[in-house]
Amino acid sequence: MPFSQVTETGAARYSESVIQFKRFSMRRQIQWIGFSLIIGVLAGSAAAIFLNSLEWASRFRDSHRQIIWALPLAGLAIVWAFQRFGQSVNPGINLIIDEIHDPKNVVPLKMAPLILAGTLLTHLFGGSAGREGTAVQMSASLADQLSRFFSIETVERKILLVAGAGAGFGAAIGTPWAGVVFGMEVIHIGRLKPFAWIECFIASFTAYYTAVFLGAHHSVFSLGGFEVAEFSRAGGSTVFVTLFYVALAGALFGLTAACFIRLTHLIERLLGQAVKPALLRPFVGGLLLVFLFWLEGSYRFIGLGISEIQRVLSSDSQAVTSFSVPLLKSAFTALTVGSGFKGGEFIPLVFIGTTLGGALSLVLPLTPQFLGALGFAAVFAGAANVPITCTIMACELFGFTLLPYALVACFFSYYFSGHPGIYRSQKYSQKKLGFLRVAFSWLGELPKRFF
Repeated sequence: MPFSQVTETGAARYSESVIQFKRFSMRRQIQWIGFSLIIGVLAGSAAAIFLNSLEWASRFRDSHRQIIWALPLAGLAIVWAFQRFGQSVNPGINLIIDEIHDPKNVVPLKMAPLILAGTLLTHLFGGSAGREGTAVQMSASLADQLSRFFSIETVERKILLVAGAGAGFGAAIGTPWAGVVFGMEVIHIGRLKPFAWIECFIASFTAYYTAVFLGAHHSVFSLGGFEVAEFSRAGGSTVFVTLFYVALAGALFGLTAACFIRLTHLIERLLGQAVKPALLRPFVGGLLLVFLFWLEGSYRFIGLGISEIQRVLSSDSQAVTSFSVPLLKSAFTALTVGSGFKGGEFIPLVFIGTTLGGALSLVLPLTPQFLGALGFAAVFAGAANVPITCTIMACELFGFTLLPYALVACFFSYYFSGHPGIYRSQKYSQKKLGFLRVAFSWLGELPKRFF
């Protein structure tokens, strides 16, 4: 049956069968190992350039605080540049996900320099945005350029994009195992289909070690030497009691993610209605941001806020935070992203989750470091619908003794956040409760699938 005549579901299965058939060839396997290594080098190099440039921009801003008053002009410049030179790549990660679902056109190479410049300007002038989304876009767009130079079928471009996205994610955070899974998990809600796990593995680890070799400065997150057994402050509590409180916290993390998503979409809609010229929306949003930064006074919510995350995760006895901290960070980030600034939401969501975890220690019998580490991973898990990725990430950063707790927190957050996520191009495969069954049965199917 011709490819053009099959249904959408049939087309997807046909595409994946073509990929699997080609990979039976030993020569083709060797070629894809080479492609994966190239993807990793490109992603790691891009991550190193980006992380080092971002560190410089953050240091310059912190030593010249008055520069944030030019944030509205920076927003104007960012949107003008994308309208003038990059209208086709403005959807960002959603464009990457769309191309993975239905490969049509090679992602333009200009996505990489444009998103890099836009993110650096956002942070240089104090916007409350993230960085990992930028790394994902840069890496995926660079990886997709291989299809211009090598004989790669249209349907095989899915592998390039998935491996590139995962490699960029892992290299930017410093968590290569999470990067292996991210690209495959983020494209669907309710399904993890590991059709490119070998390529993702090679690309992610190559990207991570390339970034380290090139001197990338990964943020260090430490739990201050605590053991998991010390994280419970409920005298004589069992593991099951602790898991109950972790599940409760996970549900709250998921609801927080849902509120953030809806607030961001609300700001986008309100600004779209109130300010018709798209070019002026980040200018208006920038004006509101600098006024609110000045009104708040501490300027702790500009940029990434890494120091605040590290403070909660440390053994500092003053690590407990007020509930107003994650609330304000949510508002500042939603206004930054919703008005058109670049950079993504990962680190702001980590900030929100970590500080919310610290605040929850006021009402739950768990330490702020423990809840902060769980919130670090769980809020993004709910917002991006990637619970497996975030569970692995938490274990890489904080130790594998955290595994059962991170797993519970991330999946409860994933469920309670609802279906809409920060990536609008994600497709629904099944209801989230069904994904719980599939996710846990997937590990048992690995030998049958691949060996």
